[in-house]
Amino acid sequence: MLQRSGQQVETGTVKQWQPKAASEIATVVANQAIAGDYRHLALSCGPLAAGAQPGQFFQLLCPQPPGEKPFLRRPMSIYATTTAPCRIEFLYKIAGAGTRGLETLDVGDSIDVFGPLGVGFTLDRQWRHIVVVGRGAGLATLAPLARAAADVGIHVTAVLSARRPDLLVSVDLFHNYGADVIGVTDMEATSGPANVEKILRGLISRQACDAFFTCGSSRLMRVQQRLAAEFGIPGQVALEQQMACGIGLCYCCVRDFNVEGEILSRRVCWDGPVFDLAEAMP
Repeated sequence: MLQRSGQQVETGTVKQWQPKAASEIATVVANQAIAGDYRHLALSCGPLAAGAQPGQFFQLLCPQPPGEKPFLRRPMSIYATTTAPCRIEFLYKIAGAGTRGLETLDVGDSIDVFGPLGVGFTLDRQWRHIVVVGRGAGLATLAPLARAAADVGIHVTAVLSARRPDLLVSVDLFHNYGADVIGVTDMEATSGPANVEKILRGLISRQACDAFFTCGSSRLMRVQQRLAAEFGIPGQVALEQQMACGIGLCYCCVRDFNVEGEILSRRVCWDGPVFDLAEAMP
């Protein structure tokens, strides 16, 4: 437990405990609409928060919108981070009291953020080409992988799914880090599992898929699980789940996983939110 919440760092002859997650007051530097109900929130923060890894998340203490009182913090996966200056960024969709509260934030306002939390994605430096498949909130969760992969020389092909082309909100970020982007949408009748499987099989046949990364769609996750089993390809999935505490104490976010034929219960916030693709159950 202590290894997940902090670490012992030796300074001279004194050992100091340094947290791996903390609550801090961040300052809003941007909060603007980008597509449909999606908004981009950027916060000035400290170095601990700015050091968040792809796949990790924060618990945000949202402001109270008029006439509403969101009680719990809202879990939010990171969309991007920078360390000079220290910033964390999120994409969120206005869907309830918490996100309606986020919408009220103006530049210069303060917000309490708790994190970074959870287990993020892992990249194997021996991989040369990974494939990410995302839909909905997964478009934000998977976006930091583009930068992390580019930093270690791994090429990315991103298959991004949405209802309409204008809702493919992470395309520019993936392009900025050299990824190939394939957009599939409901409007164009290209987002179904059969067509996505055809795209993925084409990448596999060209030896352009050393690993799968996915978030946001159970149907597309199952397609990748079948292909991963058929071709012996590793994979990771970031799971979305309702949470309360975000640190594994309340057991609100427990899900079942199939681990070598045994069904085990795990906490998404503490044991994940990133898990082995083969073990995840819809």
